[in-house]
Amino acid sequence: MTKKQTIGRKDKADFPGLELNSVDIKMDTGAYTSAIHCHEIGTKEVDGKEVLFFTLLDPSYKQYESRELSTENFRQKSVKNSFGGSEKRFVIKTNIVLFGVEYPIDLSLSERGEMKFPILIGRKFLMKRFIVDPAKTDLSHKLKSSDSNKK
Repeated sequence: MTKKQTIGRKDKADFPGLELNSVDIKMDTGAYTSAIHCHEIGTKEVDGKEVLFFTLLDPSYKQYESRELSTENFRQKSVKNSFGGSEKRFVIKTNIVLFGVEYPIDLSLSERGEMKFPILIGRKFLMKRFIVDPAKTDLSHKLKSSDSNKK
């Protein structure tokens, strides 16, 4: 069995496929799936193919760029929301960088409003990789910062 890396309750991560760096994330062991805040989420037919369009983050978030992204690589899934109800969400595949390692991750697109953390990392991603220590924060980001200071 591989040794699991300890991660704190919150951190910052890079999402190279989404061109996002040092974005605030929160570990949510109560959620199965991971979620990213988006708005203007919808599909359109383009050249005979269904394409998902979305704008990342919320205008109140410091890294908001009002940049519309699109992908043909998506699916829809029923996800339980924090109120116990079920809702249909689009899910995209992308990559996340933590502790200098790039991992594949599924992110459901959610209109999370003006939440402090635009990205929640759920159990499905955390299992078999990380142990969450709620007393710690920014372990991956601190490692990234110390690595860049050595250069």
